[in-house]
Amino acid sequence: MCGTPRSDPRVPVVAAVIERRGRFLVGRRPRGKRHGGLWEFPGGKVLDSESFGDAIARELREELGLGVERLGRVLSRVGDPGSVFEIIFVEVSVSGVPAPVEHERVGWFGREELSRLALAPADARFVSERLTPRGSRT
Repeated sequence: MCGTPRSDPRVPVVAAVIERRGRFLVGRRPRGKRHGGLWEFPGGKVLDSESFGDAIARELREELGLGVERLGRVLSRVGDPGSVFEIIFVEVSVSGVPAPVEHERVGWFGREELSRLALAPADARFVSERLTPRGSRT
């Protein structure tokens, strides 16, 4: 994403996968927005002039008041059903204490807890395919 027009009709959205002591940070989307009331990994749309890293840093600062210490690898790319969005899940290490600026609530959840949360569709697929132990899927 280096400022050139996109030929791909999909809109990239970065989602930060932040893990501390075996728990993952997620936020509940505000009611009245797409997937309102559902939980998601924090992040947002990548602007035309941004890299994934720039977008993650901006979104985490704006939404949660967090700083990015390190970007890891892309863990998964999942289409958001019924939309043009492609969610790109990226490992991220952060500094600070998350404060819900954009979300109704934020919380830290273990893998099993995540599998039971009401997650946005792309996030639920990511959790099912990448984070839930194979023996515990329902």
